[in-house]
Order: sequence, then C-alpha cells, then structure tokens
Amino acid sequence: MTTTLQSKLDHLPDNPGVYLFKDAQGEILYVGKAAVLADRVRSYFQKGVDHNPKTSLLVNQIADLETMVTRSELEALILESNLVKRHRPRFNIVLRDDKQYPYVRLPIKEDFPRLSIVRRVQKDGALYYGPYTPANALRETLKIIKHVFPLATCSIDIDGTADRACIEFEIKRCMAPCTGNQTKEEYHQIVKQVRQFLEGRDHELLDDLRARMETAAEREEFEEAARLRDRLFKVERMLEKQRITQTSATDQDVIGLARQGAAVDLQILFVRGGLLIGRKDFFWPQSAETPDEELVRSAIEQFYNKDGQPPKELLIPIQLEDAALIEQWLTDKRGSAVRVVAPERGGKHQLVRLAEENAAAAAAEHLRDVEIERQAGEELKRLLHLDRAPRRIEGFDISNTMGNQSVASMVVWDDGQMKKADYRRFKIRTVAGANDFASMQEVVTRRYGTNTLDGSETTEHLARPDLILIDGGLGQLAAAIEGLRAVGQDRIPLVGLAKARGEKDERVFLAGRKNPIILKAHSPATHLLQRIRDEAHRFAITYHRKLRGKALVASKLDQVIGIGEIRRASLLKTFGTPARVAEATDDELRAAGLDTATIAQLRASLS
Repeated sequence: MTTTLQSKLDHLPDNPGVYLFKDAQGEILYVGKAAVLADRVRSYFQKGVDHNPKTSLLVNQIADLETMVTRSELEALILESNLVKRHRPRFNIVLRDDKQYPYVRLPIKEDFPRLSIVRRVQKDGALYYGPYTPANALRETLKIIKHVFPLATCSIDIDGTADRACIEFEIKRCMAPCTGNQTKEEYHQIVKQVRQFLEGRDHELLDDLRARMETAAEREEFEEAARLRDRLFKVERMLEKQRITQTSATDQDVIGLARQGAAVDLQILFVRGGLLIGRKDFFWPQSAETPDEELVRSAIEQFYNKDGQPPKELLIPIQLEDAALIEQWLTDKRGSAVRVVAPERGGKHQLVRLAEENAAAAAAEHLRDVEIERQAGEELKRLLHLDRAPRRIEGFDISNTMGNQSVASMVVWDDGQMKKADYRRFKIRTVAGANDFASMQEVVTRRYGTNTLDGSETTEHLARPDLILIDGGLGQLAAAIEGLRAVGQDRIPLVGLAKARGEKDERVFLAGRKNPIILKAHSPATHLLQRIRDEAHRFAITYHRKLRGKALVASKLDQVIGIGEIRRASLLKTFGTPARVAEATDDELRAAGLDTATIAQLRASLS
C-alpha cells in the first residue's frame, strides 16, 4: 500500500458520501456509497477479512482513492448512481443500456387532449403511462386505443370551427370535435375511459360504458347506444386477452434474477393496471462472484436514474439492506409513495417467480447467442488468417443521393453485441459528387487518424478494432486501405463484404487478394458479418434521410414569399430548426411575426 493511500485511509471523514477506488494509472475501478465513509472504506483493507474473489482482485489493484462527502445517505445514493453512469467502472455492475424508454402522455388539462409518445416524464400536469419496452408493446397499446376509443389523433388546433372533418370521422375513429360535432364535455368522457383503460380500472370502465349505453337506449338515442355497445364489446374482448392474473391493479415493476453457471440474467417486468405492458432484460456473462443483492441494488439505482417515473410498487426477489433508502429515493422521484417489497408468498410472489422464469429463459438464449458468436469469431480467425478471433469489429458504409448529402456511418460489434455508445456518423467534407471510394477513404482516415469525429474539435480515444468491415468490394476496400496507410494504421485487418451481381452468396474481399472468399450461407461468420454490414447500412441511411429532410425543408423555407433572410433567421431562432417551423401552429407563427398571407404561403410551400 502506498504512503499516499495509507494517509488517505487515516484521514477519512465520518460522513455519508461516495468513494472512488483508482488504479496506478488513475483509472476509476469502483464507485461505492456509504453512510459512514471511514467505516465502509477501511473495511476493504482490514486484515483477516474473507473477501470474495472479485473484491480481493479489486483491493489488489487499488492505488488511490477519492471521497466525496454528501449531506445524507440519500444524496450519496444519487451521486453514486450518476458517477457509475458517467465512468462505467469495471468493478461495478453496469447496465449496458442508456436509452430513455417511451411513455404515453395524456395532457388532461387541455380542452381536447391527445395521446403522444414521449421519452421524458415532466411535472407539467399531464398523465404519463409506461414505460413500454420493447416498442411494439407501445404500438400495440396505441393500436387498441385507436380502434376502441375515438380520440383525435391530428395535430391541428381544435376550436370547433373547421369547415369539414377528416377521414378519421368517416371511419368512426374520431367524433370531429374540430367541426363542433363533439363538445368538450363529450370528448372528456372518452378521455376518462382511456384513463380507466390505461390505469387498469376495468370494472369502472365497463360499468361506465354499460350505464351510458342504457341511458342512451332509454332516451331512444339508438345510434349512440349501438356505438357504446360496440365499444363495450371490444373492450371486454381485449381485456380478456391482455389482463394477467392478479388481484391488485397497482402499478408495479417486478424484478427477477436467474443464474446459469457464471452468467446472470435480470428481468424487469412492467405491470400497469394489471396489464403486463413490457419487460427489460439485462445480461452479464461473467458475474458468478457478484452477490444477488449487489446485482439487484445496482440495477435499481441505474435503471431508475433516468427521467422515467417509478411505479407505486417495486417487487424484488431478495431483501435489500438499504430498501428503506431506495424507497425514499424512488418516492422523491415519483412525487408519491413507492414501496419496495420482497414478497415471500401470494400473488406478488408469483409475479416475482414469473420474472425469474423469464430471466432463466433469457439467460439460456443469451448463452446460445454467446456460443454462436464465439463460433463466428473462430471461423473468421480461420478464414481471414487472423492472429486471434476478433472481439471488436467496426463496420463502415456510405450513403448519398446522387452525391448530395453524402454521409458515412461507423457501427461497432464488441464482445458479442452491437455497442451503440461507440457508433459514429460522419458528414463527408472533401468529396464532391457520388464518389463512394473517395468518401470511404476520407472517413477511414478521419476515424483512425486523429479520431476527430463529426467535425468536432474534441479527440476521442475509442478502442482499436481487431477487424474493420467495409460495405463494398475491391474498389471500396482499396480506398479504405489507402486511408489506413495514410495515417499509419495499415496493420489493422480490413475486409470488404459484397454480393456479386445476380448472386445470392456473400463474398469477402481481402487486401492483396484478387479473388474473394465465398461464404457459406448459414455459417455463424456469415451471419455476423451480415449483421454488422446491415446495421452500418441502416445507420447511414437513417442519418442521410435526416439531413436530406432538413435540407428539403430549409430550401423550401427560402422560397416562401414574404420570408427573407432576416425573417428566416428570426424564425429559426424562435423554433430552432426548419422542421419545427413547419410543425408550428398558426398562432405560434403569428406570435413570431408572420401575417395570415405569409402563413398561407408557408403552408403551401411546405405541404
């Protein structure tokens, strides 16, 4: 132990806070929290303590430490979660997932609320439902709502003065409040039913529909009664398919854990109003020495350290020592009470068992995928005469439309999965026209030269790949080789992947070899290279379409009569982007200084 480290251990504060262990190079190895920093940190270095192998390995590498004092243990928990997310230390359990999950937003304070999809929950008076993951769970929910509850789905201002209704009214998917055909009060009856559905209040929803149907029949409003009867039938049939068996309609997230050998899988099931609306899966292939408690606690801290909304109840498979602290943190995030429960019997325990069964099935599937990826790596090593099986492959593709808005993509496959945090996209700077060869040379030079990406002045130090994959044949491959040679990185293995015209089989092109290798259609290596190539193509196309769309809107904005350079700059300052100008309402455009005639010209140009 160094003198500096010993001195810091001797002068640790007796306060709550966060500690960071570092190695001799200053890299952060581990981030932890403590109610009393002095007691917790010194416990790692006490002689005779029987640490597990993972902790022993950590302690042997600690050369320095840093502490941050907080006012409470709750603040320490929040700080710890933020630091783990930022630094991703290798001895912490890290969720390889930073995405924001989709929610359904219902702005009930508006006169005519409409559902929308958002990824951030805000305290704006609206109601939020979710999270929905995977995304098809959200699409299915919105599809059901659209078929059963005739809410407006348009983006126009609804004031009851529209001349005529759209096609949604004709097919009975909307009651045309825009024309005055439906009052605000009638519309909010539908909103109430949507809330009852999303919140799992089945009996209230069905009773409400039956009562309104009977009332309409008594008044001899037979068309309205028939409409309510059909809605009641659809809701009853849909609830039979969607509802899971349990007695409580409380919003719950349910965590299950399963181990297979050294691998661990953790599942979070999202139950909202009795509906299982989605699930999220986390897999760690080498976590045999990590206790269940650490896995569950780390997953909770990192997963809910986002802009989402915790549920009213979190069901977990084991008791947590700091469950009360986690409850307090989740309660603060939600704005109302959250309970953390480890049920041992009853319906809630059965939900945890369901999550554990899902985790066990997912672990088996992940291990099969790991074995297939291992076989693919070994096959690539043999086919391409590599020194070792590749663990990191970077794939490139070029996209443009007749030379316009030319872009490139770089995607990364790392240790068996696509590593989206390392994806990069490039605007082609030095090439005019549709020259994919020169574009490929430029992007390879930029990636492996200074690592200055996307025109940024910041140098990024991405890991060196074991293999580079180019989407294309000999021409693209030769251009990429020139790019690597120009920056002194031509020792990195490089291959091209393409199909011959009219052929079905993939061909791999190698540097210095005229004839390609023809891959077997069903081999693991073929599937891996295709997966990376297709992902690079998708990423490039998406970026190109985005830029092309912006350019199209911007060019049309320039052509609007009444909008000159100064007014265009003012609009972009107000709305941010040309696309937002196109989406703005008439009232917003009038507030930005446009008169009725100019707004009409703008609508005509951007339609």
